[in-house]
Amino acid sequence: MTRMGDGVSPGLGELVLIDPQRTNPVGYQRIPGTGREPWPAGAPLDPAGLSIAADGRMVGLDEFTELTHGTSLVVLAGGTLRHEWYAPEVSAQSALLGASMTKSVLAHLVARAAGRGQLNLGDPVERYVPELGSGGYAEVTVAQLLSMTSGVDWVEDYRDPASPAAQLLGCFGAEPSGSRDLLCEIDSAVEPGSRYAYNTADSQVLDWVRERATGEEAVDAVSRLWADLGCVHDAWLLTDAEGVALAGGGLAATAVDWARIGALQLTGEVGAVRLPQGWPDRSSRPSKPFLRPGRLPSSITAHAGFGYHWWPLDDDGRRVTADGSRGQFCYIDRNRGVVVVKTSRWPYGDVLVDRARRDLCYLALPAIAEIA
Repeated sequence: MTRMGDGVSPGLGELVLIDPQRTNPVGYQRIPGTGREPWPAGAPLDPAGLSIAADGRMVGLDEFTELTHGTSLVVLAGGTLRHEWYAPEVSAQSALLGASMTKSVLAHLVARAAGRGQLNLGDPVERYVPELGSGGYAEVTVAQLLSMTSGVDWVEDYRDPASPAAQLLGCFGAEPSGSRDLLCEIDSAVEPGSRYAYNTADSQVLDWVRERATGEEAVDAVSRLWADLGCVHDAWLLTDAEGVALAGGGLAATAVDWARIGALQLTGEVGAVRLPQGWPDRSSRPSKPFLRPGRLPSSITAHAGFGYHWWPLDDDGRRVTADGSRGQFCYIDRNRGVVVVKTSRWPYGDVLVDRARRDLCYLALPAIAEIA
C-alpha cells in the first residue's frame, strides 16, 4: 500500500493478506462473483528452463516462491491457465489482499467512465468535487491524479501515527471513520504536473472524482466490473465508516480473478468489458520523462516507471505490472500475451529485505512470462 524510503509502518507488517474479510466482516463489502467456469486449462508450464539470479546464486521457480514468501502464483498465456500454485494455507477460493494492486483496478474504473463520456482526463478535480476547490487539489487535473503528479504536500510514510498518511489509513482500521475530510485538508507543494510522488491520497481523490462523475460508489462500480469481466469468485472491498472505499489499497480477490484484471490490460477487452480504444497503451506508458523506468526516486524502484496507476517496465509500456505492498503483483507482458499473478506474505520488518524481495520479483516475473 505504500513505498517508504526507510523505516517500518506499524500497520503494513500486520496487514491480513489472506481472507481479510474474515477478520473484519464489517469493513469489507462483498463484490459478488459470477460462479462461471474459470479460465480453460492450457499446457502445463515447464519451469525447468527458469533460472533467476537471487542472493548471489541462481534459483528455480520453487525456490523463488519460497524466497519471496509466495502465497499464490498463477500464469495465463493465450487466454489459458498454464500454471496455478498455492501455498499450503491458501486455496483457489482464498481472497488475497492486493493492497496497492487495487490502484490498477481503479484505473480500469476510470477508463470505463472516460469511455462513457462521463469523465474528461483534462478536467480539473474541482469540476467534479467542488469541496476540493480551496485546497491543494484545486488546480490538479484527473490525468495528474492518474500519474501521481498532483504536486500536493504529501509524504507516503506511515511511521508517524500522527502523519496525514497514517491518519488516512487509520480511517479504514479497527475503529473506522470518515476519510474524505482529510483529503480536503491537503495543501499544495509544487506546481501540478512538475514532479512524481507516490501518493495514495491521489488515488482516493481520483475515486471521489470518478464517483461524482458517474454517480456510482466504488463498491457498485467494482461489482459491475466484476460481473462484466466474468470474475468467478466473490471479492471484498474495504470501506470506511461512511462507506467510502479504500480505492488505493483495499481489494481482496482470488488469484485467478486478479488475473482477469491483468488480462484486461493486455488488449482492453475481456468478457463484456471494452476499455476505450488505445487505453491499455496510454495507461501503460510513462506520460513524462521523469516517469520512465529508472527515473523514479531510487527509494521506490530502479526497475519500473509509472503510467496511469500501472507500473511500466519499459518505455513503450509493453511490460507493465500492478504492485502492492509485501509482494502483490499482477504482471503483464503485452507482446507475449501473458499474465502472471504473484501474491506474497513477506515480512516488513526490514526495509532492505523488502526492497531485495521486490527487486527479485521485478526480475523474475518477466522471466516467468518468457517461459510461458
